Amino acid sequence: MAKSLRLISADRQRTNILRAWEQKTIAYLVQKVPVWISSDGLTAIGFFGNLMVAASFVLGAYFSRYWMLLSLLGFIINWIGDSLDGRLAYYRNRPRKWYGFSLDVTVDWVGTILIGTGFIIYAPGVWKFAGFFFVVLYGWEMITAQLRYKIGGQYSIDSGIFGPTEVRLLIGSIIILEVFIPGSIQYLATIACIFLLISNLVESRKLLKLADEQDKADRILKEGEQKARHKEHA
Repeated sequence: MAKSLRLISADRQRTNILRAWEQKTIAYLVQKVPVWISSDGLTAIGFFGNLMVAASFVLGAYFSRYWMLLSLLGFIINWIGDSLDGRLAYYRNRPRKWYGFSLDVTVDWVGTILIGTGFIIYAPGVWKFAGFFFVVLYGWEMITAQLRYKIGGQYSIDSGIFGPTEVRLLIGSIIILEVFIPGSIQYLATIACIFLLISNLVESRKLLKLADEQDKADRILKEGEQKARHKEHA
């Protein structure tokens, strides 16, 4: 288990609340994945989970809101696929760092768009904008994470104490409340968007500070190289 935990966390720094439990669970599950399932297969499974969440909103809009409980199973399936795909590659010692990174970001973004679209179909009137802004704000968060990776060299999928798992649990709780208290999702989704906006502003400020520090470090390095070249020619 200890070896598995080191392998699956080799390229990420986690700060989310559930990180200890989540990493141990992933380390256990990654050993149980059948040999015929590849990392790409797990990515497809995770994407299918997002499709289920999006479909649950559509079914809730046109048939019965109880269909929205299907999203809970969708989130579980998405967590399994999304959490294990890259970790499986490291566990099997066949990592494809840039391919996996590119595929993961692309699939996550498309899945977020689908879920946001499902919410837009379900929500009435002006509340549809909550779904639109959720997609925009989540996209902003993804861009910030990628810029942080580019500048600092450390890829993190968390925003402070919240990571994808906590977001799934939060959205799942909101959906459960909507099933039993119709209309509550409109206000809770708006609050979630406000929270995401504040989080993005805080993380963007940290990102700009990191970028400024990196610029200063690069400038000092460049000046040092210029001085060294000047001494060589003197």
